[in-house]
Amino acid sequence: MKQYAYIRVSSKDQNVDRQLLALKEFQIPEKQIFCDYQSGKDFNRPAYRKLIKKLRSGDLLIIKSIDRLGRNYTEILEQWRLITQKIGADILVLDMNLLDTRNKDNNLTGTLIADLVLQIFAYVAETERTFIRQRQKEGIAAALAKGTHFGRKAMEVPEDFEKYCILALKGNLTQREAAELLGVSQSTFCRWMREYKEKCILMGDSDSRLFESMA
Repeated sequence: MKQYAYIRVSSKDQNVDRQLLALKEFQIPEKQIFCDYQSGKDFNRPAYRKLIKKLRSGDLLIIKSIDRLGRNYTEILEQWRLITQKIGADILVLDMNLLDTRNKDNNLTGTLIADLVLQIFAYVAETERTFIRQRQKEGIAAALAKGTHFGRKAMEVPEDFEKYCILALKGNLTQREAAELLGVSQSTFCRWMREYKEKCILMGDSDSRLFESMA
């Protein structure tokens, strides 16, 4: 019988020390501790998949709390049955004593209570994930309403862009050469050219005839 541990945090910015500290008393070898830096929305996680392949009947899987296993109600229940029934391994959830499948004393009431606790905690885990996503959406909407902009700040068009744009349109420079002279990528230069074309056409600028070659 081997002991394994599973740790999960949503991103590499988050700390796993709290979960590792809770596992310390079990003295699990490092190679038998599997960690994912990924959302708990599903079980398509590399470390978890490796863990499942390692587990054998009689082994023990230890996790800090049920939400570290996952945050999808249906899939938590499916994976729990996969591990405990199909594989035949045991699971110990440190934050909830009732979720310890090693306690096999044929006590029907105890088994019923454990199943109910699992379903409740799995439901809470998914509900919390839904609330987190809702709060994120509300926060983004509020920030946008205040004029906050997300993502990379748009690059300002250099003052001498128009000069190089016209040279490129006349064939005196290639688009790549013009982009290099401006210190930007060719795709950025081409985007600026399209925007410049739209502006010239909108304003009825005489230079708009230069864009006929871009059609």
